[in-house]
Amino acid sequence: MSTEGGSKAIIAALSANLGIAVTKFVAFGLTQSSSMLAEGIHSLADSGNQVLLLVGGRRAERKANEEHPFGYGRSRFLYAFIVSVILFSVGGLFALYEAYHKWSHPEPIENWQWVPVAVLLVAIGMEGFSLRTAIQEANPTRDGRNWWRFIRETKSPELPVVLLEDTAALTGLVFALFGVSMTLITGDGRWDAVGTAMIGLLLIVVAGILAMETSSLLVGEGADPADLERIKTALVGDGVNSVIHIRTLYVGPEELMVAAKIAVVPTESAVEVAAAINEAEVRVRAAMPEAKLIFLEPDIAHGSGGPHGVPAT
Repeated sequence: MSTEGGSKAIIAALSANLGIAVTKFVAFGLTQSSSMLAEGIHSLADSGNQVLLLVGGRRAERKANEEHPFGYGRSRFLYAFIVSVILFSVGGLFALYEAYHKWSHPEPIENWQWVPVAVLLVAIGMEGFSLRTAIQEANPTRDGRNWWRFIRETKSPELPVVLLEDTAALTGLVFALFGVSMTLITGDGRWDAVGTAMIGLLLIVVAGILAMETSSLLVGEGADPADLERIKTALVGDGVNSVIHIRTLYVGPEELMVAAKIAVVPTESAVEVAAAINEAEVRVRAAMPEAKLIFLEPDIAHGSGGPHGVPAT
């Protein structure tokens, strides 16, 4: 995924959430509906999350220096993890607290009864547009994977965050519409609390998924098995007999580090060894454009096996 593509989805989500947050808070002020308050806080938290993703993308563009020789690409992982924490603490926990308060002190919606329903229906339309934009930006990079696999396997955190946020927002709006509608129909404010609690639990589940995925990227993930096989195949060629061992690490969403020990053809010429290494690097970059950092250590191949008769792996 390109950073530009992710930014388009983030900006679309930010624009939608800011507009939705204002209308939800106005509706809460008129009706005192806890579902509307929870949804307003939800949209406000989402807006802050999208700002953080934009900041993380900008900070990741800084050039490598002596203090950070591999650059700042993993800033995008860090800010995505912060987003998951905010979604949990600000959105989920506040909604659960408000649900408890409303359940203990239920109040029917007596004034401006049409306002929350109208606001929620408009918000569903706006969130649907935001989700549609995120889907359009993600489709070119899915490579036929289903959405769950895409969220689990992609190394670019922005689109999965926006996809999960928008899906949670749409689902939360349906929960809020349920709580508000049942409150209006029955006159019992506890239904409003039920809708609010459902929103809180939803946000906590989504935040947990985001936290697990982004924390894995923060700790450090390597190339997936299929990409790793492509790299190992690309390393073997003129002057390189086999791969003795290999390690990979994503130092940024679009920057993969490859470190390998390779078995080269026995020769007395350092020039030939260097040429074999350079050609191997070219082949790897052709097979995996993300492999921007490649470190190869040569060893001598003996026969068809690895160094000193050790079979290659």
